[in-house]
Amino acid sequence: MIKYSVIGKATRNIDGVAKVTGEARYTFDMTLPGMLYGKLLRSPHPHARIISIDTSEAERLPGVKVVITGKDTPGGKYGPWRRFPELMDEEVLATTKIRFIGDAVAAVAATHEDIAKKALELIKVKYELLPAVFNPVEAAKDDAPQIHDGVENNINITRHIEWGDVDKAFKIADYVREDRYELTSQSHVPLEVHDALASFDKSNGRLTVWTSTQSPYYVQLGLADALKMREGDIRVIKPHVGGAFGGKISTYPEQICAALLSMKTGKPVKIVLNREEEFAVTRRRTPMYVATKIGAKKDGTIVAKEVKVISDGGAYTALGSTALYLMGTYSNFPYKIPNYRFDGCRVYTNNNPSSAMRGFGGPQAVYISETQIDRLAHDIGIDPIVIRRKNGMTPHYVVPGQATIESCGLHECIDKVEQKVKKWGKLPKYQGVGMVCYGFMCGGIFNWINTPYAFSGAMVRVNVDGTVDLFIQASDIGQGSNTALAMICAEELGISLMDIRLHVADTGITPVDLGAWGSRQTFMTGNAVKAAAAEIKRKLMDVARIKLGENIVYDLEAKNGRIYLALRPERGYSYYSIVKDAIKYNDGEALIGTGHYTPHGKGMVSPAFTFGAQAVKVEVDIETGRVKLLDIVTAHDCGQVINPPAVRGQVEGATHMAAGYGLTEELISEDGLVLNASLAYYKILRYRDMPHITTLEVHTHEPEGPFGAKEAGEGLTTPTAAAIANAVYHAVGVEINSNPLTAERVFKALKKNRAT
Repeated sequence: MIKYSVIGKATRNIDGVAKVTGEARYTFDMTLPGMLYGKLLRSPHPHARIISIDTSEAERLPGVKVVITGKDTPGGKYGPWRRFPELMDEEVLATTKIRFIGDAVAAVAATHEDIAKKALELIKVKYELLPAVFNPVEAAKDDAPQIHDGVENNINITRHIEWGDVDKAFKIADYVREDRYELTSQSHVPLEVHDALASFDKSNGRLTVWTSTQSPYYVQLGLADALKMREGDIRVIKPHVGGAFGGKISTYPEQICAALLSMKTGKPVKIVLNREEEFAVTRRRTPMYVATKIGAKKDGTIVAKEVKVISDGGAYTALGSTALYLMGTYSNFPYKIPNYRFDGCRVYTNNNPSSAMRGFGGPQAVYISETQIDRLAHDIGIDPIVIRRKNGMTPHYVVPGQATIESCGLHECIDKVEQKVKKWGKLPKYQGVGMVCYGFMCGGIFNWINTPYAFSGAMVRVNVDGTVDLFIQASDIGQGSNTALAMICAEELGISLMDIRLHVADTGITPVDLGAWGSRQTFMTGNAVKAAAAEIKRKLMDVARIKLGENIVYDLEAKNGRIYLALRPERGYSYYSIVKDAIKYNDGEALIGTGHYTPHGKGMVSPAFTFGAQAVKVEVDIETGRVKLLDIVTAHDCGQVINPPAVRGQVEGATHMAAGYGLTEELISEDGLVLNASLAYYKILRYRDMPHITTLEVHTHEPEGPFGAKEAGEGLTTPTAAAIANAVYHAVGVEINSNPLTAERVFKALKKNRAT
């Protein structure tokens, strides 16, 4: 194994001190001179036509500076799917029709937040109510209300994947099992709600927006589309972000309305959603109705699989269509399935839109796949670990037409988890262990946004004193990517992390990067950073060769602040002295290196994949149905570990979110109205609800990744809900095909099981 100076060393997050001392500034904290406060008026109806909007009384309220409605907007539609304009189906403010409870119909800016709230109460909107539909199965019927004009049967998007001869394979299978699942919704619950601060400069027509986002570039493009402005006239800056988890990828009405209100008033305008809005009108994990069928030989070899999905898209496309796409991918991972068929459709409903959420279709896919394979193993009398090992992917496996697997440590992960589970020994009654395997992408090969730019870019500038300015637009939203990317830069240059100065997430000064989604930052931006630093290193080594005074043909190394002959380390020079000479040779200009990365030729999904295995031990109270988490162990193949504490933090944070999806978290709605839109009624797990979590690192080398690294973020949200369901199955013998496994749901299943 290669020995690195920076990579793989336990490193404190670059922004850690600022966060723990309260010095870190979030959009929520920011104020500007003369700033106004904005609020959005939202529809109380799930489906209605707008007849009229009277804003006169609100406009007369002292302190109100401007009120806008749909007619005051430029009329541009927006959405993340710029490659397919027909899927850009959102308006800044509804002009003629609203499609879910919470659709924005007007916005106001005032000198005080309380005045803005009062103004909303004075706006009079006359609606014509329309029939609404909330279940995607019902919405796809011929007689269902039409939510978007011209969209037949409300079908937003479809997805078909197939290879092999599925029907023939099922006929020769020794055992075929079929199951149906209903998977519910989940909220992101970021500590920092959605917010935006916009300032328009009338003197030059330039707009600056500070916002809590995962992708400044996506917001820049969304604003350009909605406001009909040039991208270059819009600057988007991401301050610190208090949680996102997929909910802050896209452009939102509060960002656009803050900009419009600033343009109308000539004053900065800030809009901050309240917690109820955060739950009810932003985005959510996609609910899915699934029918799945699997066939196997007596020895446990899987020969065929079929998955059919109808997903609840809610009122708009957002990024929920990608969740459907990835559901088709992850439903066959991480196994070698020779015959596979997936058919899915995303259906518009009058619920709030579903979109990206950590795992992006993975938790749903793993839930149905891993619970079914556990039950299949039971049916044919094979150990659940054995059947997973028998069918698991291996290095260089090709998923037909979908992906090429290079590095794969799945079997090592299974072995490590199995060893840990054996140490738990024989369990008492009503305790059980659930085992799950998974695979996940390292950044998607998706250009929804239709940009000509590289997926990730970086620029490195070296100053005369040897300090390095690293410019990246990558979005650190708490996952520690800033630290990992600085470590990659320092390792490539052979210098200390203390020499790196970061300039990040500002479309005005940093190279384009598509942002934090699909676990792509360390992998894709890391490649761009490594390439930019490598360009600098080549320039420095050229100078070092000259200084050595002869025609050097031997390899040079840059490490620990020196550049020297690899075979004769005593012959070399200080990095800092080489930098000074290099700048002299460069006519006194600072040294500049640029790098970029766009995946090519690695399939339709991702250039690389991580793999892992997880086991969860639970105890079930058969009198109440309550499930208690006792222990969790995860073995994760993330290639070369960049920062070990960050990997452990990602494992623990992801496991907590995934355990919530499995046990307590469910966004409950009735006729389109979210009923538990508060932290009092939406149940996230507390610290004391979580057991000890053991993280086992599995080292592989991914040839496509920077220094061999892969992701260690989203993929870790995929196994836990399924592992809990399997553990409950082994503890008390009940099959539950819906989540979360609340005490009520488990109790009813136990009661039904006893009755039969």
